[in-house]
Amino acid sequence: MDDGNGTSMGPGEGAAPSVNVLAQYVKDFSFENPNAPQSLQPREAGPQLNINVNVGARPLSATEFEVDLSLQARAGQGAEVIFAVELVYSGLFRITNVPEEHLHPFVLIECPRLLFPFARQIVADATRNGGFPPLMIDPIDFVALYQQNLAQAQAGQPN
Repeated sequence: MDDGNGTSMGPGEGAAPSVNVLAQYVKDFSFENPNAPQSLQPREAGPQLNINVNVGARPLSATEFEVDLSLQARAGQGAEVIFAVELVYSGLFRITNVPEEHLHPFVLIECPRLLFPFARQIVADATRNGGFPPLMIDPIDFVALYQQNLAQAQAGQPN
């Protein structure tokens, strides 16, 4: 195929990168309010909140990937757990026209970025339905998360 300048292009060359969300779904979900109704009582000091985020992916074919966005939130005071939420929200993506050298970061940055608003809403609804104010997780910098996980992997540390 000619690009109009007299040079030939291979299949897919010059085409814009494309991502299609084929499906998105809750893969695993848990909400715990182990000390209710005492945990719902007003407190002088707010709970300590700990939020963990992770991303994983696995190829299903040359162009399709399943991506898991894992969110864990725990609110507590000392050893007491006020509430705990664990969510694995997943999506099935078709990715085309992304150069091989850019595919890994594309899958682990752009795909979770598309999943995040939906996962955030599930966590907010769960905490609200559990009797607490909705937990609205701040936006996540998936580029920084990718770089952190890559640095840990290169250092041989588990992420």
